[in-house]
Amino acid sequence: MKNIAVLGSTGSIGTQTLQVIEANPGRFRVEVLTANNQVELLAQQAVRFKPNMVVIANEEKYGQLKELLADEDIKVYAGSEAIAQVVESSIIDTVVTAMVGYSGLLPTIRAIKAGKTIALANKETLVVAGDLIHDLVTEYKVALLPVDSEHSAIFQCLTGEMNNPVEKILLTASGGPFRGKDYEFLKRVTPEQALKHPNWKMGAKVTIESASMMNKGFEAIEAKWLFGLKPSQIEVLVHPQSIVHSMVQFTDGCIKAQLGVPDMRLPIQYALTYPDRIVSSFERVDFSRYSNLTFEKPDPVTFRNLGLAFEAMEKGGNIPCILNAANEIAVDAFLKEKVSFTRMPEIIEETISRVCFIQKPDLQDYIETDREGRKIAVDIIEK
Repeated sequence: MKNIAVLGSTGSIGTQTLQVIEANPGRFRVEVLTANNQVELLAQQAVRFKPNMVVIANEEKYGQLKELLADEDIKVYAGSEAIAQVVESSIIDTVVTAMVGYSGLLPTIRAIKAGKTIALANKETLVVAGDLIHDLVTEYKVALLPVDSEHSAIFQCLTGEMNNPVEKILLTASGGPFRGKDYEFLKRVTPEQALKHPNWKMGAKVTIESASMMNKGFEAIEAKWLFGLKPSQIEVLVHPQSIVHSMVQFTDGCIKAQLGVPDMRLPIQYALTYPDRIVSSFERVDFSRYSNLTFEKPDPVTFRNLGLAFEAMEKGGNIPCILNAANEIAVDAFLKEKVSFTRMPEIIEETISRVCFIQKPDLQDYIETDREGRKIAVDIIEK
């Protein structure tokens, strides 16, 4: 039996992780659950799964959570530092990092140093500090298993290939709700429109990033670190049907693809059970419903965020960290209708130009870069 910590258990990935765990009694045990603000849902999950510990990041909600779990034999903590501490517990085997954004970085670092297997759903960890995480994973000899459907697909395609050289990967994107739209259309879109993803059910932040193509840019940076690739080896393809989750092209010209219905529980389950595959009741692909699987090149000019992400990956250093910080501020501002959809990449680009470049940052540099990037992005929006 694997003992699991789910960081961000009330979010989209977290709740689906718990569905996978619940569907496989006797194979997994939930030891830790954490959430940012959703205290009532966290308490409901705790009553259902009986973890050893729960943590609410928002310290103001500690009393409420403590009261909701008064009748349960569960340790209750609060604060971001508590989240970083509980992952070090000796009772945990695997940490599912389903937290959203930069907040997932420090708990992931602590979990790696504690020798835990990491089921990585928090792409920002590798976007912000990919070189640092790569070095830590190597030093502490831990398994870093991808949960994102695209990276899981690449991982599955590479399994069994050992040292066979990769020519490139083909990272698929749905294109989001605005595929094929021009800049004039994008200037007028609303948060409500941007939140209507055609294929996937995700949290608000990731859904907006999918609409702006920043999510795919982040995934390209993540793929660089996960699979030891050069930026020139990463190609993005728009695949509206979201059946082919990604592909790997080898140096002999052969391409391997991983296919499946757009259901995040599939890659979550694979990460939790790797190297085994276990029976599931998930929907199967019915190819009679998909007579056409189409692919097209993305438009990085109209969807400027995709181009910004590749530029940040090429420059390296602390630039991807700035990219992420500014993006988080811009997405939040768009959701609150403070800025337009097309203003987001402008905010990000200006922020990158105003933060000092550091070629070889350490952890403290990343922390300070994130803080400075957020402050500048907020200033840009307010002015």
